[in-house]
Amino acid sequence: MDPILHEWGGFLIRWTHVVAAIAWIGASFYFMHLDASLRAIPAIPAGKGGEAWEVHGGGFYQVRKYLVAPDRMPEHLIWHKWQSYSTWLSGFFLLCWVYYGQADLYLIDPAVRAITPLTGALVGIGALALGWLIYDGLNRSALANRPLVLASAVFATVVAFAYGFQQVFSGRAAMLHTGAVIATWMTGNVFFVIMPNQRKAIAELVAGRVPNPAWGKQAKNRSSHNNYLTLPVLFFMLSGHYPMAWSSSLSWMIVGLVVIAGGVVRHFFNVRNAGGGERWWTWGVASACIAAAVAISVATSPAMRERVGLGDREATSPSPTETASLVAPAAAQGTTRTALPVDEAVMNVIGTRCSMCHASEPLWPGLAAAPKGVLLDTPEHVARFAPAIRIQAVLTHAMPPNNITDMQPEERDELARWLAAR
Repeated sequence: MDPILHEWGGFLIRWTHVVAAIAWIGASFYFMHLDASLRAIPAIPAGKGGEAWEVHGGGFYQVRKYLVAPDRMPEHLIWHKWQSYSTWLSGFFLLCWVYYGQADLYLIDPAVRAITPLTGALVGIGALALGWLIYDGLNRSALANRPLVLASAVFATVVAFAYGFQQVFSGRAAMLHTGAVIATWMTGNVFFVIMPNQRKAIAELVAGRVPNPAWGKQAKNRSSHNNYLTLPVLFFMLSGHYPMAWSSSLSWMIVGLVVIAGGVVRHFFNVRNAGGGERWWTWGVASACIAAAVAISVATSPAMRERVGLGDREATSPSPTETASLVAPAAAQGTTRTALPVDEAVMNVIGTRCSMCHASEPLWPGLAAAPKGVLLDTPEHVARFAPAIRIQAVLTHAMPPNNITDMQPEERDELARWLAAR
């Protein structure tokens, strides 16, 4: 495919995906808040709905909810489904465009498992389908009547998929696919449960019968699941841009911690909006989970593993000073950053392993411009992007992508020595 077409195509699909996701997430947050704000009124029998007054945009809104259905079919009914469908469809196209269309750069890491692009795509797409079958099966089982047990089973399923993906894909692709599995659950809830139940309720209402209350309860439960899964899935979708999030050998543990953190934060707001008090402990749990995730990512980053003897090189125990220099830039250690020239050895490493992509006119097939605008084709550019080199090539080994240009450990050491001296 023409590089320019591929670049613009990916951007436009991503733009569509983000806009659709904003609409869907906004609707989810709004309706959860609305449900929590409902108050009983005489016009609706107790336990069958409520009313909320809102002010926005200079006007007042009177919103009523019927837990089962109103007495008659309204003349005008707004459906909320396309936000979900367009988010998933655009996300799936983006997954195919980026990860399956450029599998050598983003999906396949030979150091993890040498597979073909076709195999990778089949595994990824198959996992989306399998994930839905498992999740839906759990919700249709006896566990549906035991919310905490069901939540634990769903949590274990997420972590299991994260671990499984890590055995097949690159770290970036593994975390992204974990998010894609959860996103498929969320849209599956809308397409296979929420919308069909609403259609059945409407059909009963038109026929003059009272809809089964269980349909609305089931749809509400799935909608609540979507609400609690929103924050974790956003983290996983954004993680591809931040290698510290996915480059750890224990990234599946980070996935579990993020799911807990996102879930308890949503719990805080849902309970608070419902007038159930402010569960401040949830922020402590979320903060502890994120702190633990950060600690795991640093302690198990590729560079740190090699320094303590878990990599391919001879084991050496790093001193506290060496560990600090590995993790933090010189300025963060209280030292003065110097404008150290980029020596020939560093330029040789960058020139043979990086600059074929990070140049004003990339030589790598399929690239029309340097990724993220990072240019590494001159000593001045290399010096300018030294902090990015530290994160991407020394601390996390995120670059070159899946080590596609075969950067050697000794070459990473050369970069690390140069960076430590700056």
